[in-house]
Amino acid sequence: MNKRQLRNIGIIAHVDAGKTTVSERILYVTGAIHRPGEVHQGNTVMDYDPQERARGITINSAATTVTWRAHQINLIDTPGHIDFNIEVNRSLRVLDGAVVVFDGVAGVEPQTETNWRLADQYGVPRIALINKLDRAGADFARVVAMMAERLGTRPLVMQLPWGQEAGFEGVIDLVSMQALRWPLNARGHAELTPQAIPAHLTEAAQVAHQALLETAVEQDDATLAAYLDGQAIPEAQLRACVRRGTLRQAFVPVLAGSALKNKGVEPLLDAVVDYLPAPQDREQALDDGDGFAALVFKVVHDEHGSLSYLRVYRGQAQAGSTVLNSSTGQRERLSRVMQMHASQRVELTNASAGDIVAVAGLKASKTGHTLCDPQQRVVLEEILAPEPVITMAVEPLAREDQASFSSGLHTLVDEDPSLRLSQDSESGQTLLSGVGELQLEVTLEKLRSRFGVSVQTGQPQVALRETVTQPARVRYVHKKQTGGPGQFAEVALRLEPLPRGEGLRFASEVTGGAIPREFIPGVQDGVLRAARSGVLAGYPVVDVLVVLEDGSFHERDSSTLAFELAGSAAFAQAQRAALSVMLEPVMSVRLTTPMDYVGDCIGDLNRRRAIVRRQDQAGNAAVIHAMVPLQNLFGYIGSLRALTSGRASYSMQFDHYAKAPMALPASS
Repeated sequence: MNKRQLRNIGIIAHVDAGKTTVSERILYVTGAIHRPGEVHQGNTVMDYDPQERARGITINSAATTVTWRAHQINLIDTPGHIDFNIEVNRSLRVLDGAVVVFDGVAGVEPQTETNWRLADQYGVPRIALINKLDRAGADFARVVAMMAERLGTRPLVMQLPWGQEAGFEGVIDLVSMQALRWPLNARGHAELTPQAIPAHLTEAAQVAHQALLETAVEQDDATLAAYLDGQAIPEAQLRACVRRGTLRQAFVPVLAGSALKNKGVEPLLDAVVDYLPAPQDREQALDDGDGFAALVFKVVHDEHGSLSYLRVYRGQAQAGSTVLNSSTGQRERLSRVMQMHASQRVELTNASAGDIVAVAGLKASKTGHTLCDPQQRVVLEEILAPEPVITMAVEPLAREDQASFSSGLHTLVDEDPSLRLSQDSESGQTLLSGVGELQLEVTLEKLRSRFGVSVQTGQPQVALRETVTQPARVRYVHKKQTGGPGQFAEVALRLEPLPRGEGLRFASEVTGGAIPREFIPGVQDGVLRAARSGVLAGYPVVDVLVVLEDGSFHERDSSTLAFELAGSAAFAQAQRAALSVMLEPVMSVRLTTPMDYVGDCIGDLNRRRAIVRRQDQAGNAAVIHAMVPLQNLFGYIGSLRALTSGRASYSMQFDHYAKAPMALPASS
């Protein structure tokens, strides 16, 4: 297949914006399935995991392939809940374009912003679909304005809604300048029907078309010159300008629709083909004749073994071939290559540059590892997982389940790099860490359903940090003489506080050979080791600059180990002198509640040490934005439901670390 006829796209959005419904309608419209599944009925193709169907949310990203206008579209449906954001992160790392779905009532929501920033980080061009325009309170123009204000993007309106709320009929296409409706045909299926623009919408359509034209022609000098000369711009030329601007990320095309009512899906697919990039629009080298190179972006395990999802960037992935994992130096065999349709597999003999496939047979390859031709070694950029902010102790209910418990947990952590496993050095308990309560809850349910292991858990613990509040200097001498070779190392360290989010940084200002160059990495290793367990309560130390200023050595008794021990002890001493404090994770909370309960909700947030940032209105509901310490949010959903008779909802995501109150228990 000509790579110009290939599109690798993801569908991303906030939870409940309609991503999975959009995906199901795409499968239906393209003929991949004969009847679209419904999230509320638990029969979707893309949400095939039992927990996804039971909870009505996407937990795992799912890949499928459809065909539209002779183009192959590899599509990944991603979760919208912040607890599963690693799925969005690693999907965007390997995709060429994205469709961002917005709720026509709620507009730009917190997870939309997070996903948008991720797409910015990976340089992924995108188009926007404002969905659910048939719902009460839907407002297309307001959502477009929110996109510009909150996302800092330039929305390019490609369609206008025809009607609103219950009266939503279809859309006005501003490129072809015709109206698109979806009346039910004889079989009861919505059928795309183009027609003339209704008279009452003609003026608004002309104004919007002119705005679209003026923005798009800026992308091509010849087209701009023709436009300024008063020439008519052909439809194909206008689409080419929109494509060029989308690929440059000069603007984001905005479409309208209601996926649940089957309105707007075909124009969305047309936009994917017309405006989103082909692989070679994003990659420099995609010659199938070059040496093989691919990135592992997802690993899953099932009853048939492990599957590794790859994005092929160069050459071909051939079934039965041996490749090099350049991240580990180990060789791996691609025993089978498959194209995935959610949970279904189609065997392939090979996959070419630009393809997204799954392979079986990899033994030691993890998310973020590079596979390549052993003769042409290359290492691709890794995928970074978010740091966990919540930890709980877990152990099997039955002692005989210990082996299954251990292997099951390691398998689940292998699948989700945002999970961490560790052991409490004092109690010996197994600690499971993640980015949210729901993620940990889902993980333990998978442990029960997939591995037959029921567990008991300790109270969730917040992942605290330690930092310093003022500069401090120490000079420390490590000296040991117990017969035989001695140990000697002297170091002078300076600690300085850094802004939040900067982590731990080490620098050396040693001059004149006071400490030989080969011993300085030993000092750094000692500092890093000590910083993993701070002096206040044993939590990691962050946001500190550590400078090695001076020191001395002994010709015979100094060694890398001696300087490592000196660096570790000096750091602990300096941290005590630098007035250390505890830091706690603070979450950005977005709470949606009927107006009747606003006062009660704000009062409850205040009791949880919240800082309310602002309050908006969305239809007949209030949206409260607040910063709340994670420590005070455990079990919040139950309290909120009781407070509002089950009518309010909230979402949260990690925002920053802040100084914790003195009374905060060190063990929490």
